[in-house]
Amino acid sequence: MTWKRSTLGGVLFVALACLSYLLGTMYVVTPWFPLMLVRPAWYRWVVDHLVAWYWIFLVALLEMVYGIKVRITGDSIKPGERTLLIMNHRTRLDWMFLWMYLIRRGQLSKEKIILKNELRKIPGAGWGLETACFLFITRRWEEDEKIMKKILDYLSSIGHRTQLLLFPEGTDFTERTRQRSDAYAEKNNLPKYDYVLHPRTKGFVYIAEKLIKEHNLDAIHDITVGYPNGKAQTEADLLAGRFPEEVHFHVRRHPLNTLPNTSGKLEQWCTTLWAQKELQLKEFYQRKKFPDTNVLEGGTPGDPLQELKMKVVLWLSIPFFLTVILVVPYLMVTSTYFFISAVLICAFYIAQRAVYGGAEHFQIDLYNTFHRK
Repeated sequence: MTWKRSTLGGVLFVALACLSYLLGTMYVVTPWFPLMLVRPAWYRWVVDHLVAWYWIFLVALLEMVYGIKVRITGDSIKPGERTLLIMNHRTRLDWMFLWMYLIRRGQLSKEKIILKNELRKIPGAGWGLETACFLFITRRWEEDEKIMKKILDYLSSIGHRTQLLLFPEGTDFTERTRQRSDAYAEKNNLPKYDYVLHPRTKGFVYIAEKLIKEHNLDAIHDITVGYPNGKAQTEADLLAGRFPEEVHFHVRRHPLNTLPNTSGKLEQWCTTLWAQKELQLKEFYQRKKFPDTNVLEGGTPGDPLQELKMKVVLWLSIPFFLTVILVVPYLMVTSTYFFISAVLICAFYIAQRAVYGGAEHFQIDLYNTFHRK
């Protein structure tokens, strides 16, 4: 075992991730806030790209420093495509590893994720996730429906071509959650699963219907993730240096004109997809890979020029954020101006959360006050 897959390596990764989020949000993203008042769509474009820049940094660490391999099969997301990404939730960290797919076959700057509200409390990362306008849900439908409507309406009104990630299972796959899923299956005369949880379709149906009705959806991408050799189930695994050796993604694109047109049919469609995922993952863990369809990485290579460009971007992100992580704290200690600015920025984000519920609500409320017609 190398230092990278030890507690030292895990603590280093988590520290770099949190510091890059925290300092990047404070000194790379926050200065753009005034643009929100005059050009909301420009502000969203700039901030989305800046936020994606530190996701690229994490992908660079995962792949180039910690040696995690990614294997992708199936479909891509077309440039500019508005899509709902639905994915099985094998670990608490699937959303982070998905960036390894999106940087190759999606558009990282357009991704928005539906996450548990507790994740906004992650030190450093929470402010960055809020600024990125992620959707934090409480698991109380009356509140969650309002949150999703508010943020989706905002993104639609500024013409954002969103790639929205949803985990229909609602939580990650563990022995405890599998037992709950089995109890639900037994109660409702459904099959018990060994690799996925029965999906909670209410949120999926609401989002899909809303996006379809308002002409904000081009396709649904069904993503299946598998970890053939080890996995990081929780943040504690990252801290301990228990990184997966490989992450595999299989993606199927369902164009808008092939989707069901009623709530009941959408619910059944999602349920059928999850039954198919169960069979797909059973085969995956036997063969240690998904079928060889349109393979990228670990099989036939993709466009060599595109791959070279991606590697250059990944490498450039490392010195950039290491410089931010080293220089900004130094300036805070040696410069009164930087120290005062750090205090004011922290107070600004704390106040946003206390008054508005988070930076995402602050941004949207300002937009609705000054720009919404």
